[in-house]
Amino acid sequence: MLNNVVIMGRLTADPELRQTASGIEVTSFCVAVDRGYVRQGEERQTDFINCVAWRQSAKFISSYFRKGSMIAITGSLQTRNYEDKTGAKRTATEVIVNSASFCGSKAETGTSSAGESAFSAPAPSYATGSASDFEELAGDDDLPF
Repeated sequence: MLNNVVIMGRLTADPELRQTASGIEVTSFCVAVDRGYVRQGEERQTDFINCVAWRQSAKFISSYFRKGSMIAITGSLQTRNYEDKTGAKRTATEVIVNSASFCGSKAETGTSSAGESAFSAPAPSYATGSASDFEELAGDDDLPF
């Protein structure tokens, strides 16, 4: 049997880290995921997928992601039954997060540090090289290609 879910979308609200009575970290959040197709003459549809992360994944997500952040998640789909405050029986379907990854720009995720650009060096340019910048290797017969 196989139960794998992979989604990428934007958080609809800031994830909030909570703890169970036994001290285990948990966060619940919703990811807005655009559908891959658009019917002619209609607007793009979006699915809002509920997710739950536990322990280290919960700490990571609540520390580094905010409302509107792009996030990629892998996990498994789970359903559970419960009774609401009025006594009505309900079913919840949610993704149980195994791992989460950044997938937006640093500016988008807010992970860039102050002064980071001051230390970045320009990429080297190889377009101005000449044949004299290279040397021939002697005895290259043992190369695998």
